[in-house]
Amino acid sequence: MPNSNDNLTLSSFEPYKEEAGEEYMNEKQLKHFKNLLITWKAELMEEVDRTVSHMQDEASNFPDPADRASQEEEFSLELRTRDRERKLIKKIDKTIDNIDVDDYGYCESCGVEIGIRRLEARPTATQCVDCKTLSEIKEKQVGI
Repeated sequence: MPNSNDNLTLSSFEPYKEEAGEEYMNEKQLKHFKNLLITWKAELMEEVDRTVSHMQDEASNFPDPADRASQEEEFSLELRTRDRERKLIKKIDKTIDNIDVDDYGYCESCGVEIGIRRLEARPTATQCVDCKTLSEIKEKQVGI
């Protein structure tokens, strides 16, 4: 399904321009968000590939314990970052599945529209701003 957005990077994506009276989460909007998510996932996957290559190229058994420890710490940080990205890729895949079954763009807690701008800022969002804020307040109170 090649189109003009295939070479799009997240840093250069075009914000969605709503037309007056346009229905929320219509086919055009869903396509916009699906393309955004696919691009984001592709960028994350490229980063994973670069990390694997970098770690293979840089892997050395330094005789100096300080050098070896520095390299292990660097690799550990990279692996933690990639683990977070792996979890994000799963979330992106789930969001794409939701788009495919017309279950995208509405708050899973209260059912209201999440909103185009919020979804562009966080395409994997599943809650409206109000519900997310309330959820974060509850998390902080439990953590006390």
